[in-house]
Amino acid sequence: MAILVIAEHSNAALNGATLNTVAAAKAIGGDIHVLITGQGCSGAAEAAAKAEGVSKVLVADNAAYAYQLPENVAPLVVELTKTNGYTHVLAPAGSNGKNFMPRIAALLDVDQISEIIAVESPDTFKRPIYAGNAIATVQSSAPVKVITVRATGFDPVAAEGGSAAIEAVSSVQDAGISRFVNEELATTGRPDLGAAKVVVSGGRGLQNGDNFKILYSLADKLGAAVGASRAAVDAGFVPNDMQVGQTGKIVAPQLYIAVGISGAIQHLAGMKDSKVIVAINKDEEAPIFQVADYGLVGDLFELIPEIEKSL
Repeated sequence: MAILVIAEHSNAALNGATLNTVAAAKAIGGDIHVLITGQGCSGAAEAAAKAEGVSKVLVADNAAYAYQLPENVAPLVVELTKTNGYTHVLAPAGSNGKNFMPRIAALLDVDQISEIIAVESPDTFKRPIYAGNAIATVQSSAPVKVITVRATGFDPVAAEGGSAAIEAVSSVQDAGISRFVNEELATTGRPDLGAAKVVVSGGRGLQNGDNFKILYSLADKLGAAVGASRAAVDAGFVPNDMQVGQTGKIVAPQLYIAVGISGAIQHLAGMKDSKVIVAINKDEEAPIFQVADYGLVGDLFELIPEIEKSL
């Protein structure tokens, strides 16, 4: 049994979610290969080769894969799957994985299993449904299991200690039907929201975007990332890449501080696996307190400056 893990990376380095996905592959059992698609991606390939449990790293280094265009990545993965006889194809359930994995499943004519959080056996997996209020056990008889992995469901494998062989992939799949135009990257100096160990999130209780400054100041003292509820994003307080929730980013940091967030089901689905949850809200009946380890009832505009002063 051979498993292909499609890596999330920045060409220079691996995204941490890749190590969580390798952990899911180890739980399935079998020979684990990691595919790096990109341009100038030797740094990511070397990092993947050191990951625990990886036996081979396949590197498709070509301009056609520079921006992970799904129209180009999907045919390559299908070709490698058929050539190497992979029984499972896994990818982190990030924006790239959600883009090319359904295409891969369609080209292989199999069903996709989305956002698994546990492996029961090589053909049986658990995944959340109904905004995380129920867990479905899914069994697949497909010859190739195409799976996205919710990174928060698996502890990452060690990033050091492995010594996998690195092999170049010569095949170039350029569909010629899409092209990269541009990207605008926000640079805050804070940790990535999906990988941060501490997250401070704000909700509608902050009243406007300017008031998020008090969260940024607190986050900088804690070395934390800053998130937001859907209500805050919809109100235009902050950009939508800060949204935590079912339709935003799924996070599971060591510490999650929810400020002025009532705790709608949609938001809870994105953060309830956090190790320690602290809720700050003036409404003592807010649903967020039902999942919080620690709750502080009061005016956030008074409490946050006090907390920051005491740090």
